[in-house]
Amino acid sequence: QVQLVESGGGLVQAGGSLRLSCAASGRTFSSHALGWFRQAPGKERELVTAMVFIAWSGDSTYYADSLKGRFTISRDDTAMYLQMSNLKVEDTAVYYCAATNRYYSDSSLYTRAATYDYWGQGTQVTVSS
Repeated sequence: QVQLVESGGGLVQAGGSLRLSCAASGRTFSSHALGWFRQAPGKERELVTAMVFIAWSGDSTYYADSLKGRFTISRDDTAMYLQMSNLKVEDTAVYYCAATNRYYSDSSLYTRAATYDYWGQGTQVTVSS
C-alpha cells in the first residue's frame, strides 16, 4: 500500500513559480510509475506529466504538450516533485500526484489517470492575473 500526500500549492501571480511535493509512505518510488494530474472546475482530470521507471533503460517522462518547457517532474526515493514555472491563469487547478506499480509494455498508458492505483488528496494551485 502506498499513501501519497501533496504539498506546496498556493496562490501565485502569473509568471511566477511553484514547486509541488508528493511524499510517499508505505513503499518507495523506486519501482513505480509516477504522475501528476490536474483538474480545473468543470473539467476532466488531465495529465500534467508522468515518469516511468524501467530498470534496464532508466526513466521515461511524458508531458502534456501545452506544458512542455514550463513544468518538470523529478523524484527521489521517498518523494516526487513538480516544478512549475512561468505559471498562467489557466494553470489554476487542483493538482494530484499518483503512483502505480503496474507494468505495461506500452508506456504511453501511464499518461492515463485510470492507470494509477494510488492518489494523493490534491493541492490547490491558483494563479492570479
